[in-house]
Amino acid sequence: MERFEWVITDEQENERIDKLLTTFDESWSRTQIQQWIKDGHVTVNEKKVKSNYKCQPNDTIVLLLPEPEVLEVEPEEMDLDIVYEDEDVIVVNKPRGMVVHPAPGHYSGTLVNGLMAHCKDLSGINGVIRPGIVHRIDKDTSGLLMVAKNDVAHESLVQQLKDKTTKRLYQAIVHGVIEHNQGTIDAPIGRDKQDRQSMTVTDESSRDAVTHFTVLERYRNYCYVQCQLETGRTHQIRVHMKYIGFPIAGDPKYGPKKTLPIDGQALHAQVLGFTHPRTKEEMLFEAPVPEDMTSLLDFLRKSD
Repeated sequence: MERFEWVITDEQENERIDKLLTTFDESWSRTQIQQWIKDGHVTVNEKKVKSNYKCQPNDTIVLLLPEPEVLEVEPEEMDLDIVYEDEDVIVVNKPRGMVVHPAPGHYSGTLVNGLMAHCKDLSGINGVIRPGIVHRIDKDTSGLLMVAKNDVAHESLVQQLKDKTTKRLYQAIVHGVIEHNQGTIDAPIGRDKQDRQSMTVTDESSRDAVTHFTVLERYRNYCYVQCQLETGRTHQIRVHMKYIGFPIAGDPKYGPKKTLPIDGQALHAQVLGFTHPRTKEEMLFEAPVPEDMTSLLDFLRKSD
């Protein structure tokens, strides 16, 4: 069992403990932390607390991180699009429609199922259902993501995400015509109180989120844009583009019902860059825009 300890500073006074702990390690979700608190793995001044505990200066927080459980998710042979692989890292090009890791309703057919069949040495840091998973992309988003094959690589890649040194460029087709050639959306994202399955721009129980965008092409009623992530919040690009009035085409959750014919949002993680955990070499990968999006782009160009 791994032990973590922190002492609360004056600047952290009255922060909720479940929210504060997410800032110590970006790979820890708030839901996971709340479960650890409920299970008694977190103490404050040697006493158990609830998730809504407000931290006070000089409080000593101890987290006893439980050992990863024995994985019960079954390996499944899949034709994965492996862009790069060595003893530390795998870079995979995920197709649209594939879930990254098992969850209620999706215990098979996920990228994790395929990775488990592909190799036996994935990092255990993210626990039972997310071995090796450093970051995610949504089910109906295609493109590149990095996977850690050991805990040292995992910690390095997570730290790079936290330090904002990774490069993540996405291509998207959005509703509407953006007048500016480029811009930055700096707006915090949190759970939508009206729909807990959705995210929204809000000042309540939120985290900073920054997306940079560049318009690549304009059409009559749509734009082709490139988005660069500075942070990596859940549904970030989808929420931010909706927030500024240009939702992603095909997005069933954040976009209009009348949209372009594509099965899922027209969003593709095209470029991924990071520093190799072991060699310190700068790695940069690119996945071509998938056929369903290129067909839409051809259609839009011909329609103008």
